[in-house]
Amino acid sequence: MKPFTLQPILELMQTRADEATRRLARLIAAEQDARSKLQMLQQYRDEYAARFRDAARNGLAQREWRNYQAFLDRLDEAIGQQGKAVNQQVQHTLAGQNEWQAHRTRLKAFDTLSERHRASELAEENRREQKLQDEFATRRDDTVDKKFDTR
Repeated sequence: MKPFTLQPILELMQTRADEATRRLARLIAAEQDARSKLQMLQQYRDEYAARFRDAARNGLAQREWRNYQAFLDRLDEAIGQQGKAVNQQVQHTLAGQNEWQAHRTRLKAFDTLSERHRASELAEENRREQKLQDEFATRRDDTVDKKFDTR
């Protein structure tokens, strides 16, 4: 059987697809981490705002009011920045998915060529084997005919 001449390229495509899969997994993990941080900040802000409301009900000095408000503003700023980080990470993940899909498509194309080559080689091997069996049967029949030829 002849070897698949594009085998090195098929192996390279497999390696690249594997690398793209690993990169995509890292991107997905980074996106989940960014979303988790955003959720944590939002939860902390909600808790701090509740504390602020409770403290305001009990009476706050102007200085305490400004401190609460300044900290809430900083939390809002951090939430905004983390929201941008999540959006950026989503874009990176989408790009990684597109890259992964492209590598997968190329790998499938070369894999299909490899399978066709293997099927073709197998069919050729079967034809050769059938030809040998036919020749052997023909020789055997000729030998049997010669033994019984009474001319």
